[in-house]
Amino acid sequence: MKVAIITASTEIYRGNEEDRSGEAVAEIMEEAGFEVVFRRALPNDRDVLSTVMLRLIENSLTDLVLTTGGAGCGPEDCTPEATMDVIEKPIPGIPEAMRAYTMQMTKRAMLNRSAAGISKDVLLVNLPGKVQAVRETLKYLLPELIHALEVIRPDRGDK
Repeated sequence: MKVAIITASTEIYRGNEEDRSGEAVAEIMEEAGFEVVFRRALPNDRDVLSTVMLRLIENSLTDLVLTTGGAGCGPEDCTPEATMDVIEKPIPGIPEAMRAYTMQMTKRAMLNRSAAGISKDVLLVNLPGKVQAVRETLKYLLPELIHALEVIRPDRGDK
């Protein structure tokens, strides 16, 4: 299966910071047997984020879009809104489960505004922006994300 990874961070996009969260997502997904077909840092800009997600989906480039960053309460954070601009079928249980799981580690998890859902036959999931939170959350969610991908498009198999 193919995965696209988007890091929503204007500072990383500008080259002022290292993309450690995107790197962690790629590492975990490759270990799980996914092919990383796209990995970019993009600015915290709703139109840019949604446009890139939409192009990945419309061009059938990926089975799964994972974002990291931009889902908090900061003034520039807009990843959930950009994701919802693209989603046709929301799956609120994914971010609910993610928040419930990470609330066991830090109460600040309640401030995460992540979204998840389906557009065409692609699953989109917003992950946290901090490296440790990304690792813990993605490892927790991964078996169910794989199952969701199999349900969304049964012919996908091991492509």
